[in-house]
Amino acid sequence: MRAVAGASMMVLGAAAAAEPTDMAVKAAFLPRFARYVSWPQTAMPRGSDPFVLCLLGGDPFDGMLDEAARSQSVDGRRIVVRRLDNPAGADGCHIAFIQGSKLRPAAQLLAALAHKPVLTVTDAGSATQRGIIHFVVTGGRVRFYIDQSSASQRGIIISSRLLALAVGVRQ
Repeated sequence: MRAVAGASMMVLGAAAAAEPTDMAVKAAFLPRFARYVSWPQTAMPRGSDPFVLCLLGGDPFDGMLDEAARSQSVDGRRIVVRRLDNPAGADGCHIAFIQGSKLRPAAQLLAALAHKPVLTVTDAGSATQRGIIHFVVTGGRVRFYIDQSSASQRGIIISSRLLALAVGVRQ
């Protein structure tokens, strides 16, 4: 009986490990978004500088984003992850996942980046206001909305390939 129970636990554990969590899927998406986005020339990294993905207001990824970023590059540039508590340090960020906190709600962080060429990303679990890309979970799958209007106002161009994957696009 013990052997059957042990085998069942191993099978269940393997099945659970095969299905990534919502946060793991979001962590995998974030560095990949950069391949389908163009920033104004003034916002692009110079020389051999890395592409910068920032976590603003908290880190819900438990190391998964660092792992995903290590395996990706943008135009031959490595991707580095920076964790920031304050939007004042976000000037070098290309993508910013906005988590928010009690001290700095997501709405406040989004407002601080509203006129900067930063691709802001939020999720339904942490933000009532939305970034340029906003993650949602529908039908058990991680999906996203895109605010094309907000991106255009910042000089950010989102590829039609990424727009086609969105659940909805605000023009």
